[in-house]
Amino acid sequence: MTRTVRITPGAAVPVVVGVLACVNVVDIKVPHASLVLGPLCAAGLIALARLAGLSWQDLGLGAGTWRRGATWAAVEIAAVAVVFAVGAALPLTRNAFRDTRYHLGWGSALLTAFVLIPVGTVLLEEVAFRGVLWGLLRCVRGTATATIVSSLLFGLWHVLPSLGLASDNAAIGDAVGKGSSAEVLSVLGTVLFTGLSGVVFCELRRRSGSLLASAGLHWATNALGVLTAAAVWAWGTSR
Repeated sequence: MTRTVRITPGAAVPVVVGVLACVNVVDIKVPHASLVLGPLCAAGLIALARLAGLSWQDLGLGAGTWRRGATWAAVEIAAVAVVFAVGAALPLTRNAFRDTRYHLGWGSALLTAFVLIPVGTVLLEEVAFRGVLWGLLRCVRGTATATIVSSLLFGLWHVLPSLGLASDNAAIGDAVGKGSSAEVLSVLGTVLFTGLSGVVFCELRRRSGSLLASAGLHWATNALGVLTAAAVWAWGTSR
């Protein structure tokens, strides 16, 4: 008789963290590697969590949660769209969207918003941080610890991607200046902001019971940000 190999939730946590650290480095070194690594890693982490005894409900993927999660996501996306539209329309806040990484044509902007971000970013990050890690840590230490630790790790996950942010984003560059000290400030600011965002995402996932709720807000802030930036750049160059 074949026995199923099991792993305890506590032992699974460092495995997940180690895998994510490797993926984070590879994705920085190889452009768009996450389009392949993201779905593969997400599937692998779900399999590991299931071996550790987590249910689909524990992962935010349980039957009966999809409709509720989708409803939350739709409301969040609409709210972010309104906020970004107002922000782009007001001269005081428009500069925040002038990010050179997203000085794109509409074709590239749409590809980024509807393919690269959902497949290469949101899928893995939501499954990893609000699904698998949050579920494992909650099983071991409870909800508060799961939210704090997974959000802290989510913030640290953004250290490498935030390098050079001060020179890429006009508003951030104006706020922190240039040079090595400015880069340190922009990285620390990014870690703090994404860590706090992780807390919000965790709470959405907890209240809704579905990963779709956190994924909806996550996608909206990233993808609609890209589309808004593309619109601001296009509007600025057409004046």
